[in-house]
Amino acid sequence: MNPLISAKGLSKSYGKFKALDAIDVEIAPGAIAGLIGPNGAGKTTAMKAMLGLCDFTGDLQVCGHDPREQRHLLMQDVCFIADVGILPKWMQARQAIEYLSGVHPRFDRNKAQQLLAKTSINPHSRIKTLSKGMVTQLHLALVMAIDVKLLILDEPTLGLDIMYRKEFYDRLLSDYCDQEKTVLISTHQVEEIEALLTHLLFIRKGRLILDSSMDAIPDTFHEVLVAPEATTHARLYNPLHERKLLGRIAFIYHNQDPEVLRSLGEVHTPAISDLFVAMMQGAQE
Repeated sequence: MNPLISAKGLSKSYGKFKALDAIDVEIAPGAIAGLIGPNGAGKTTAMKAMLGLCDFTGDLQVCGHDPREQRHLLMQDVCFIADVGILPKWMQARQAIEYLSGVHPRFDRNKAQQLLAKTSINPHSRIKTLSKGMVTQLHLALVMAIDVKLLILDEPTLGLDIMYRKEFYDRLLSDYCDQEKTVLISTHQVEEIEALLTHLLFIRKGRLILDSSMDAIPDTFHEVLVAPEATTHARLYNPLHERKLLGRIAFIYHNQDPEVLRSLGEVHTPAISDLFVAMMQGAQE
């Protein structure tokens, strides 16, 4: 099966600053991929390149198209939700549905109305009167009613309270995701998307420092809770990171023998947020 997103040597510079530095990555159809990194790591630049919104060097194919030369074709297969609401504030919710039904050939008006009916949004309400959470709900209802191959989300729940964030991802899973549609999510709320992901990407200073399927994480990374008196011995096995945790030291290891690790202490699969911190600090060191 051909990858839906394929990048080889993807690079982008702003003067002397390298926003993307020779990235190689492939994302398969049907994946839910998380692109995780600190501010300024290159997440948004990577997404802009995929959407044809900035120039770049290297090779990039998205849905079989080169974003630099075939953006008009690409945007028939891709939808995007940014971290800020971009819907016209003067419009009513129902007018947004009417507009899209007239301009986008793959927009399903009935599906959009059904999705909107699951929210508390009055179809006659103007967008400027809606809360940020409601604008996000409306945006998601519009996007999910478009039959595309790829949905790109850049901090889609930024500024929303925890109830809206949970509802956002629940609805994304139940009403949008299937084995054919692919989702790429960039967010700082790592804990909230961990259970959704099938693919994990960590980016730092324009470089990918982790590219893994979620299924491979438990076999590749281990967290070991070690008693204080055994920490010197545990450090001999080159942990990526260590932190104090409830009277013990939590060490994270990469590609170490599980049998050896079990001799050091209690072994777990690290949470993605803990693995993120470990790899970011390890890369910095």
